[in-house]
Amino acid sequence: TAYEILTCDWSSDVCSSDLDRWLLPDGIEEVLPDDARRLEAMRRQILDLFYTWGYELVMPPMIEYLEALLTGAGKELDLQTFKLTDLLTGRLMGIRPDMTPQAARIDAHYLKRSGPVRLCYLGSVLRTRPDEFGGSREPLQLGAELFGHAGPESDAEILCLMVATLQLAGIDELHIDLGHTGVFHGLVSQAELDAQQQSDLFDALQRKARTDVETLLNTMGVERRRRNMLTALIELNGGQEVLTEARQQFKNAPTSVAKALDNLEEVASIVARKLPSLQLHFDLAELTGYHYYTGMVFSAFVPTYGRAVARGGRYDGIGQAFGRARPATGFGADLRLLLALLPSQPSVPSGILAPDEDDVSLQLEIERLRAAGERVVVRLSGAETRTSESGCERELVRQGGQWVVARIKR
Repeated sequence: TAYEILTCDWSSDVCSSDLDRWLLPDGIEEVLPDDARRLEAMRRQILDLFYTWGYELVMPPMIEYLEALLTGAGKELDLQTFKLTDLLTGRLMGIRPDMTPQAARIDAHYLKRSGPVRLCYLGSVLRTRPDEFGGSREPLQLGAELFGHAGPESDAEILCLMVATLQLAGIDELHIDLGHTGVFHGLVSQAELDAQQQSDLFDALQRKARTDVETLLNTMGVERRRRNMLTALIELNGGQEVLTEARQQFKNAPTSVAKALDNLEEVASIVARKLPSLQLHFDLAELTGYHYYTGMVFSAFVPTYGRAVARGGRYDGIGQAFGRARPATGFGADLRLLLALLPSQPSVPSGILAPDEDDVSLQLEIERLRAAGERVVVRLSGAETRTSESGCERELVRQGGQWVVARIKR
């Protein structure tokens, strides 16, 4: 089986198991040529989009010292981080499971700009566990982060950029959920719940399990009026009317809850003006990553997939451990997942086969064609080159002493 212990005689390079050597670890996949071509084309388009919005590309290292990766908000990623020992220093190192803390370090420690900073990235991350059954442990993470601005305008910009990114990737039918961690934090603070109680309540709220929420709050001894406000989170989802209802439900809540609702409404209003055709859905029990985020949170869903395809929100103070507690907001997604959500497209061959001849004029023509952006595949002497496998529909042939491109006869 795939889990059989492999015993080998390394001196003879003979293994006692017939385990297929090409088998990859669970959640790790390679990308074959057709999908790799589509993936790379999408990557270039998205990075170009980020550039037109003013986001500067950064390329953080794949591996670094553990304390840097898990500093501040990064501590939530501890269980997702592969760890190893640096043989040069003896210090623990980690393989990045998320690039957001790295971008925050770059902003706080290296750039040190006084005004807003827009950064973007796109690269592989590695995680000990997939986010879902059968999911990838090596997402190709794309993201954009805006540091140094605390207003609703920056949250709205990031949300609009996320929508533009998904649409560019070919995902048009979007469902956007908006929430705010300030509502939940304000209510549990008023109810005087400790960290473990908050965690248990959060899990029940994510399941929308009303009976479990009520049982938990009763067991915790939460006063009835405060218990009713926390339970109301389950039902507070829908259109703009949710915010009006929430203000009524939480009129006796701490002022921080009212401020959170005001902030959420401000962001939604800006987004509605910029993207009037986009349908926004409010869900005050949608709190994924509430330990990490400090303000508005948002997720993008599509009808054919049961989990968020992109998510983001505000996470102020992440740079504090690096010397600068800057306001921050951003979003992230997995480029591999976005490609998988699109319908498969047959590969359209495009290329030119060229003979392997020692001819100066032939070499010059090959160079000219490649400089013009054409794909030219040279037949190798002694090797069979099948037209169907080469991806070429044209070939270079000599006509009247000149090398010309002609269509291959099938």
